[in-house]
Amino acid sequence: MANDEIKGEQPGVRKQTTPGRWDGVEPMQYKQTGDAPFCDVTRQVLFADPNLACEWRYFEVDEGGYSTLERHAHVHAVMIHRGKGHCLVGTRIDAVAAGDLVFIPPMSWHQFRADSGDCLGFLCVVNAARDKPQLPGADDLAELRRDPAVGEFIRTGQD
Repeated sequence: MANDEIKGEQPGVRKQTTPGRWDGVEPMQYKQTGDAPFCDVTRQVLFADPNLACEWRYFEVDEGGYSTLERHAHVHAVMIHRGKGHCLVGTRIDAVAAGDLVFIPPMSWHQFRADSGDCLGFLCVVNAARDKPQLPGADDLAELRRDPAVGEFIRTGQD
């Protein structure tokens, strides 16, 4: 299958070829460099169909990497596919591993990190039309860092 066939035009099965890789889907950079701080994260769009108005995406955070600390008005659900790590949702930090489901409510700060010695791969379902993520400003970071555990956890690219 080619990348343009994931838009619901071709029925069939997309085979996982190796852990975290699927037939006909090339890993892409997580975000544009400089748009938002992150470290060692890739993104793959596994499925998108206008009839469902959603995207099924896979992200992989390499050992020691982290996703962008962000929030947005849309909700999303994340299913951990492989590896181990931790996630921040709001002001709660949880260990996560394969099979865990993470619900991220609207306007909740969130960030994912891979554990040392492991990668963290997760599947994410979001609306195809969604608002742009918001990055924390100085006041937001000061508020988050009032909780010492959260302050220790978050990565902003200036750490």
